[in-house]
Amino acid sequence: MLKLDNYSNYILDDISLSVKGQNLIILGSNGCGKTTLAKAISGLLDNSKLDTKLVNYIPTKLDIFDSFLSVKEFLDLSCLYGKRTIDEVCEILDISDLKEKNAKTLSSGESQLVLLASAILHSAKYTILDEPTSNLDPQKVKRVFRLLKDDTILNYKVIITHNLDLAYKLGFDVTYIKDGKIDFSGTGQEFFAQDNLDKYFDKSVKNIDGNIVVSI
Repeated sequence: MLKLDNYSNYILDDISLSVKGQNLIILGSNGCGKTTLAKAISGLLDNSKLDTKLVNYIPTKLDIFDSFLSVKEFLDLSCLYGKRTIDEVCEILDISDLKEKNAKTLSSGESQLVLLASAILHSAKYTILDEPTSNLDPQKVKRVFRLLKDDTILNYKVIITHNLDLAYKLGFDVTYIKDGKIDFSGTGQEFFAQDNLDKYFDKSVKNIDGNIVVSI
């Protein structure tokens, strides 16, 4: 179980949250504390030893400190508890052609897929994914959506996203952060009810025929 009790720092204010045997979406406006909350529940913001079998935090971008590291060499470092091979995971994500590429030269979208591959290979009990579909084209977003829906590929997921349609269609529970506090915690069905969307998005977001649409 991932748990915070009355946690506060320079962004979050007296947050209590527990994630036990469930998938969760974390939503909120820019700068509200979503990433800080994710790092807090993964244990990255204190001095405690990170239990890599329990939780894996996947950031928004790939940081490579060895400029000569290939994608395959990077993924080798992620082979912890999963049963799939690097070749199998690369095939799932259609990135087999990237294995010998220098990880420093990847595009932002390619980096996102490599990070997802590393999450599958790591196979922690809980995987926290920070904006897993950012910088991806529509076809790859659809591929990642299917991956996130499949509990045989990743175990429990905690997903930070601004993609409201993705969040809605995943159907997971939702936590909404506002001004460093949890302002909503409930089911996706409750959160994406039109009156609730009007409350949080000032009537700029509509649930139309099962699709979450932004009115511009």
